[in-house]
Amino acid sequence: MILDKEGNVTIVLQENISLVAFIANLKEVYPKIKNDHIILNLFTFKKLTSGDVLEFLDLADTHKKSNKSFILVTDKVAYDEVPERICIVPTIQEAKDIIEMEEIERELEL
Repeated sequence: MILDKEGNVTIVLQENISLVAFIANLKEVYPKIKNDHIILNLFTFKKLTSGDVLEFLDLADTHKKSNKSFILVTDKVAYDEVPERICIVPTIQEAKDIIEMEEIERELEL
């Protein structure tokens, strides 16, 4: 598992592994990154469905309760195919933009 930390944002990437193993590894390293905004780069998964993305729902909910962003990056699943509780975007830059917007919303208590 590759953790790329940029300020208070951690981008998580895993190469050549199953989704189940990726989630297990993520849960294992989560205590180290729980205070950061998290971007999960899912581009290494050649096949990804909305059902696969739902596997991240509990972790996303837990992370958002601590007022931190949790964003999935993939172009295999559209944002309208998953519940609003999961933030999914097609590029890393859009994920960073979402984090900036969510930080502003938190500061303004919206």
